[in-house]
Amino acid sequence: MSATAFANLDALAAHLRSELGGKKFILLYAYNGTGKTRLSMAFKDIGKQGDERDTLYFNAFTEDLFTWDNDLAGDSERVLKINSSSRFFLGVEELEMENRIRPFLHRYADFDFRIDYDQWTVSFSRTVTVKPGDGSEETTQAIDNIKVSRGEENIFIWCFFLAIVQLAVDGAEAYKWVKYVFIDDPISSLDDNNTIAIANNLAKLLKKQESTLKTVISSHHTLFFNVLCNELNRANKYFLSQDKRTNGYTLRNTNDTPFFHHVAALAELYKASQSGKLYTYHFNMLRSILEKTASFHGFREFSACLKQDAEDIDGILHTRIVNILSHGNYSLFEPQEMLEENKGYFKKILDDFMSRYAFNPELFPQELEETE
Repeated sequence: MSATAFANLDALAAHLRSELGGKKFILLYAYNGTGKTRLSMAFKDIGKQGDERDTLYFNAFTEDLFTWDNDLAGDSERVLKINSSSRFFLGVEELEMENRIRPFLHRYADFDFRIDYDQWTVSFSRTVTVKPGDGSEETTQAIDNIKVSRGEENIFIWCFFLAIVQLAVDGAEAYKWVKYVFIDDPISSLDDNNTIAIANNLAKLLKKQESTLKTVISSHHTLFFNVLCNELNRANKYFLSQDKRTNGYTLRNTNDTPFFHHVAALAELYKASQSGKLYTYHFNMLRSILEKTASFHGFREFSACLKQDAEDIDGILHTRIVNILSHGNYSLFEPQEMLEENKGYFKKILDDFMSRYAFNPELFPQELEETE
C-alpha cells in the first residue's frame, strides 16, 4: 500500500489540488480529530485571490451559518436564522431556492419550510393527521413554526447545500466561480438509512456528465465512505492519518487493496448481528467486506471467502443469498428490516467468516466475553 507524507495541511491541500488536475473525485477516510475540517479550510484558502474564490465547501463552519432563534419570550415564532453575509448564499434570493431545495428535502424528511428573505430566516411546518374523538373522518392540519430535531436540521442544511451544488453543476451565473467542492462529514446525527441515501444521491449529482466540478469528500463514517467508494468507483481513495510525533500527515492509497478501515465496518456488522437489529443494507456492507478480503487473498470472487456447509454440496447457497440480498437500489425512506430467516443466514455467514479469518478479539468485546 503506497503512502505519501506531508509536513502540514497546507502541503496536503496543495497536493490534492494538483491531483484533481487529472481526477474528478478524491475520497478520504480519516478518524475524528485527524484534521479533516481544517484540511477543507486549507484547501479553500489556497483558492482565495483577493475577493475571488473557487471552492464551495461543506463542513462544520457551513452548519454554523444557520443558528436558531427559539423565541424564548413568546415561545411561538421559532426560526432558523441565516447568515446572509456569507458568499455561500450569494444570489439565492433570485433563484427560487425553496423549489430547488424541496426535491432534495422530500427524499429524507416529512416537514416543509419557508424562507423569509427580508429577515433571512427559515420557518418550518409539518402536516399531521388529526383523529376526532367523535368517530368522524380523519383530517390533516398544518402546524407552523415548529422546532425540528437536530437530525432534521442537519438534513435541511445539507439539502440547501445540495441545491447550491446543483446550481453550480448547471452553470448558474451566481455560482460560476465554483471549480472545486470539498465536503467534510455531512452526516452527523443521521441514521444509517439516511446515510446510505445521502451518499447515493450525492454521487448521482456529482457524476452528472455536464458537471465539470472537481470534488474532495472526507469522512470518518465507515458506511457513508463505503457507499461512496461503490458509487464513485473511479475516484482516488485514501486513508488519511496524522503522525502525532511530527504533526505531519500521511495519505495511504487504498485503490487496489482492501480498505483496512473495513475492520471498523466488520465491528459494526458484528454489533448489529448481536443485537438482532439487522436491515437489508447490512448485506451490502457484508458483501463489500467479502469482496475486499477475496481481493487481498488473490481470489476474483467473494464466494471464495464463504464457508461451505456440509449440506450445501455445490457450495453455492450462501453465494446466492449474498448476491440476491445485496442487490438493488438503496432505500430512500424507511429502512427495511430483514426477515427472520434472512437474519439467520446473515449471522451464519458472518460468524463463519469471522471464524475463518483471524481478527483482533479486542474489537469484538461481546465475542470475547462469550468465549470467556
